[in-house]
Amino acid sequence: MKALIHHAFGNPAEILTVEDVPTPEPGPGEARVRLIVSPIHNHDLWTVTGNYGFKPEMPARSGTEAVGIVEAVGEGVENLQPGTRVATGGTFGVWAEQFVAKDAALIPVPDGIPDDVAAQLVAMPFSAISLLDSLDLAEGDWMIQNAANGAVGRLVAQLAAARGINVVGLVRRTDGIGELEAQGIGRIVATDTDGWQERVLETTGGAPLKVGVESVGGPAAGDVMSQLAENGTLVVFGAMASPTMEIGSGDVIFKQATIRGFWGSKVSAAMPAEDRGRLMRELFARLSDGTITLPVEATFSFDQIADAVRAHFTPGRSGKVMLKP
Repeated sequence: MKALIHHAFGNPAEILTVEDVPTPEPGPGEARVRLIVSPIHNHDLWTVTGNYGFKPEMPARSGTEAVGIVEAVGEGVENLQPGTRVATGGTFGVWAEQFVAKDAALIPVPDGIPDDVAAQLVAMPFSAISLLDSLDLAEGDWMIQNAANGAVGRLVAQLAAARGINVVGLVRRTDGIGELEAQGIGRIVATDTDGWQERVLETTGGAPLKVGVESVGGPAAGDVMSQLAENGTLVVFGAMASPTMEIGSGDVIFKQATIRGFWGSKVSAAMPAEDRGRLMRELFARLSDGTITLPVEATFSFDQIADAVRAHFTPGRSGKVMLKP
């Protein structure tokens, strides 16, 4: 079968190539899945560069989230049958015509959910709802986030609104305001113009911003911290622009602020089954009622991986870039 492989860490657009590899056989508690489509995430490409928390041995496969059809099951698998459409997130090596996953990592997908939506269901939406759930915010509370036009930023805004939580979103381009408004997401402030801090204050009406979610790094982290109320919490989710945060010590000291990290895969692995089920039910409900949307920007084949990587990093895209065999 065909799979995307790299033999060293580096630029994904240059080192990922389509190669012939043996078709895997599922072991006990596993299933083999035929890939339909898979989204490209930042962490997928960071793994290929060698700059993520997980470093695979070479030669390595790639990709972590997908929707596909179960082709075969291993010993002891009773909850899945060949022909079942399933989604998975956190299963490494899905950028292949077929891949093997633990049966517990495969979620049967209802017939009414399109492939492009099912392919994005687990990693970003579940991370977003897990992140939101971890913030301990009540109905009527206010939070602020940067990278508001990113996949997780959009989802957090939509899920928070359904819970009655108010979100101020920061974007680095004024054009980003209109892009989000077109998706029904408001309270967006662009930081590329003077006086944006006053616009944040106007948006909240002076209500305290209890939590900030930081996904950019560099001075953008300090921008979020500067807007937090006393005893506020800065939650670090990503590092889109820089692995180093520039935060004023005065903001941390005088606000008695707390800074903590959020790594979705770690949180998900430690989450009790009842909490996982509760959050997945909420996700399915929000997808069904149209509260959250998972748009697709473009879809590329494996042999177009270089174009797909470039499309992923194109500013202003409105949805995920997808890969298919």
